[in-house]
Parts: sequence; C-alpha cells; structure tokens
Amino acid sequence: MSRFINDYPSAEFYDELIGADGQPRDASRALFDHLDALDAAGLDERRQAVDAAIMTMGVTFTVYSDAGNIDRAWPFDIIPRVMSRKEWDRIEAGLKQRLTALNLFINDLYNEQRIVKDGVFPLEVLAGSRNFRAQCMGITPRFGVWAHVCGTDLVRDKDGTVYVLEDNLRVPSGVSYMLENRQLMKRLFPELFQSSDILPVDDYPTRLHDTLAALSPRQGQRPVVVVLTPGIFNSAYFEHSYLAQKMGAFLVEGSDLVVRKDDCVYMKTISGLRRVDVIYRRIDDDFLDPEAFREDSALGVRGLMRAWRAGNVGIANAPGAGVADDKVVYAFVPKVIQYYLDQDPIIPNVPSYLCMYDDERDYVLANLDKLVVKPANESGGYGMIIGPRATPEERAAFADLIRANPRNYMAQPTLSLSTAPTLIGDHLEPRHLDLRPFILQSDKLYCTTGGLTRVAMKAGSLVVNSSQGGGAKDTWIVDMGEE
Repeated sequence: MSRFINDYPSAEFYDELIGADGQPRDASRALFDHLDALDAAGLDERRQAVDAAIMTMGVTFTVYSDAGNIDRAWPFDIIPRVMSRKEWDRIEAGLKQRLTALNLFINDLYNEQRIVKDGVFPLEVLAGSRNFRAQCMGITPRFGVWAHVCGTDLVRDKDGTVYVLEDNLRVPSGVSYMLENRQLMKRLFPELFQSSDILPVDDYPTRLHDTLAALSPRQGQRPVVVVLTPGIFNSAYFEHSYLAQKMGAFLVEGSDLVVRKDDCVYMKTISGLRRVDVIYRRIDDDFLDPEAFREDSALGVRGLMRAWRAGNVGIANAPGAGVADDKVVYAFVPKVIQYYLDQDPIIPNVPSYLCMYDDERDYVLANLDKLVVKPANESGGYGMIIGPRATPEERAAFADLIRANPRNYMAQPTLSLSTAPTLIGDHLEPRHLDLRPFILQSDKLYCTTGGLTRVAMKAGSLVVNSSQGGGAKDTWIVDMGEE
C-alpha cells in the first residue's frame, strides 16, 4: 500500500482519489506511485517552492471584513483532484446541455415569455426576481445568447452521484486561478505531465477571446475587445488583469469609455478615441450604466445600454443574464431543460425546497437542524445557514428571516460532500471540496476540461469559498484510453 495513504482515514465519505478499499482509484494511481518515489523532505521542498511562486506571481484574492479589505496569497494544495476522461465526458455534455437551455430560457423571459404563459415557470418567481431587468425587454442579443461565460458549481454526494449545486451567470470568477493552478502543478510535477495524458486547460484564454470576438458588430474586422473592471480594489481584480493580458485585450475602467451621439462605445487613448466592439464586463448590472440603472454609479459607462440595444457593441455577460442566476430559479432548471430541449437533465439538481410554497416552507421550518438554507441572490457562501452546525438561536433567527420573505429562501439536504486527500503538515487528511468548470457560449459551445476545485481547508468544514477560508487544487482529467 502507498505510504502516503497508509494512515489515511478509512472512507467516511466518497473520496475522489482513494477507493472504498483504501487503494488509489485507477485515475489517481500514477499520482500516488509518483508521490511514493519522493521522500518527505522532497515533497516539502516542492510545497515551499509553490508557496514562493504564488507570492512572486502575486496570485491573491481579497477578503472583505469588518477590519477592512485584506489581500491574501492564494491558498493552494499540491495534491490534485483527479478524474477520468470517461466520467468527465458525461459531465461536460451535461454542462453544455444546461447552459444551452438556460440561454434559451433567458431569451424567452425578455421576449415572448412562453415558459410563463405555458405554466412551466411561475410568474410569481419572475416577479420576485431581483435580477430581472425590465430595461432588457424586447432585446435578443447576437446568437440569442445572454450568458456567454458560466461557472457551474458541482458537488458529489456520498454515493458518488454528481449534482449541480448552482449556476453562476452574472460575473462568474475563478478561472484565472484554475489556469494558475495548472502552471504551478506543471512546475511541481513535470514528470507526471510527461508520463500521463492529463488533458490541458491552457487554451481557455484563446477560447474566451473567440467567444467574445464572435459578438462583435463589425464582423470581418479585428475586434477591439476590452475587459471592464471596477478597479484595483475589487476582490477579483487579479483575474480581470490576468485575463486581459492573456487575451491581448484592453483592461479598462468605466472612466476610460464613452458613448457618443452615434450610440457607439469608444475608448479614450493617447491617440484619441478608438471604437470598442466587445466588452467583457466584470461589473454588476446595477453599476453598469448610470443612465439605465443606478444613477449614482461611478463604475459604469453612461449610455452603454443604448449602444448595446442598438447593436453597436457586444456585452458579455449580457445585462439581465442574472435572472437565471437565482437559487430559487435553480430549482426549475430541470423543467427548463425539458421545456426547451425536450431532454432529461444529464446532471441532476440537488433536491430543493422552495420556501415560497406553504407546504415546503413548513417542512423547512420544521427541519432547520437538518437542512442548508440559502438566500436567492447571495454568493460566496454569505447569508446561508448550515442547519446541523448552527446553534438553536441561529436557527430561530433564520426562521424569522424565512417567514418575513419566503420568496428569498430555498433549502436543500445537507450533502455529504466528497473529499480528497489534502497535504496537512507532512501527511494527508481528507477535506471536502466542490468543482467549478467554466462553459462558454456564443456561436460555439466550449467547456473546460475540469475546472477550479475549491477545497475546505478546515477539517470537517463544508465551506469551500476562498472568502470563507477555503483553498484550491488543480483538477486533472486523465485520458486512460477508455472506450
């Protein structure tokens, strides 16, 4: 038996790398064979080298707290998550199916609303959507696509079933960390990348640029693509600048752009104004255009919605795409797939309870000690409660929130999230994790081979968000020659 898993705890949960028999799964066997060839000092040297590289490259994220905004080095674990290509192929098909249906759904909501008229999607859910933008009614973007970049969070339960936990369709983040994780691992284990068929993720910036370029209103010309950032104090600024550099796009803030009387967007340069064709925006809808949304926004571009509605600029993700980025809407996605594609979902949802319905709300309130309850529109692990780990007082306070605004809450069973071996000191311990692949859609569909694996670094914790103390692993999709 591998010395690295000799003392690894027997499986309490589904483990991504270690089977129930205590042996490495087929896809991870080469990894453990390689680890066994290293002594403890050699492995520790590699870990220190990775930590130093993270600091040197400035790979950071920002934690917002009462004490102020704190930049922290990216917490990275050097033991990757490993999955076979055979399993991944099915997951990829499910992710593409899901985004295709969600874009049809969004386009329908802003136009004919057939799914509402046919009674498949409740009008009351749409009416209560914080992210539905009336300013987008009657618009059909190029290719009918609204969410061009989607980060879908996947989890695996104790029986090995992979579920979609949520869809991130507004300004999904994390892909730069996926790319940096891979570069770090190539430096750390170059021998494994030579001897194993680990599928690449390095082409993502090119794929993203192609996705954006397809939105240009001036086809046949080299498009001018910009990444619109709120600025250096945003928690994802590292990613904004990283992707702009990798794509060869311009990194701009709202003050760098202007919409003129011709309803076109221009970038201010030292040589004068230059027309912009596509904006990859990393600013929430509310702040995107003070003429259309929040009047007090200093982050956006006045008149941007006019330019977009006139078809003079492409915006990704499109304003209003967040109508489907709602944890209550999430519960209807299986029906959305069946309605628009006449297909069963390839990847199931986690069973969900909607507090807007009396009987489901009564069940949630009676079982708060067993459920995870989430608000409809929060992200990053904020505003939720994990019932089994909450105090009676916390559960009572949350029950009052549910009763006061039932449309805003949904609940799910507390899943036994899968684990993976994580290097803690000089030994491996299981830590819970999830996975965020990234899917692109414009004229074509693309899905990353793997994604950002987020890991709860604290023993027993189910919270994987970096803002809540989580870390990350590289994700290896290994082609083992399966038919």
